[in-house]
Amino acid sequence: MRFQTELVPATLIRRYKRFLADCTLEDGREVVAHCANPGSMMGLAEPGMRIWLEPNDDPKKKLKFGWRLVEHEGGHFTGVDTSVPNKALRAAFEAGEVPGFDGYSTVRPEQKYGEGSRIDFLLQGDGVPDAYVEVKSVTLARQPGLAEFPDSVTARGAKHLAELGRMAEAGHRAVMLYLVQRTDCDRFTLAGDIDPVYAAAYAAAVGAGVETICLGTHISPEGVLVGAPIAVAV
Repeated sequence: MRFQTELVPATLIRRYKRFLADCTLEDGREVVAHCANPGSMMGLAEPGMRIWLEPNDDPKKKLKFGWRLVEHEGGHFTGVDTSVPNKALRAAFEAGEVPGFDGYSTVRPEQKYGEGSRIDFLLQGDGVPDAYVEVKSVTLARQPGLAEFPDSVTARGAKHLAELGRMAEAGHRAVMLYLVQRTDCDRFTLAGDIDPVYAAAYAAAVGAGVETICLGTHISPEGVLVGAPIAVAV
């Protein structure tokens, strides 16, 4: 998935009201950017961080910049826009490029299922079981190389795991797919200390037959691409 317009570097002044960020562009101008991330963004919203913004000239949008990336030492990036994983995965699914999903020719995003829920992707194909795939964006890293989810309490996430468990028990393929939007991590685990209820819901879902797949990403100011599998330790 390529960004629609060329990103520009900036320095973060502060993030506030969850969806707003004051930033300083390289030419000294201060601007307000939209932050498409409802999570805590632990470790990613410290004043002074180098970030990347996507400009837009859409007259319907009040804010002319969207916060897309955080840049780390060593040329690493974290993608902070939580809408990006589904966009990148849809393109990869449709191209048949997602590891573990051979044989699925039909990709149906945002399908109703369960009790008032929507699954991120329903995948179908000849000779393979329907696959219900829930996607979570992973951006937290408190130890070098180790990505964690979630970065805050997520009752919605626990509900999604319960729904997946019911799909698995009904004989469908149910997959919890964690997409790590960081280029500096090669391992993944759950942040059970942050949300023990989610960790318990995950254990119950796995017990019901839900699969876990964790994938990395290739991230640059040009775009975000789905990468190779990442080791899971939960």
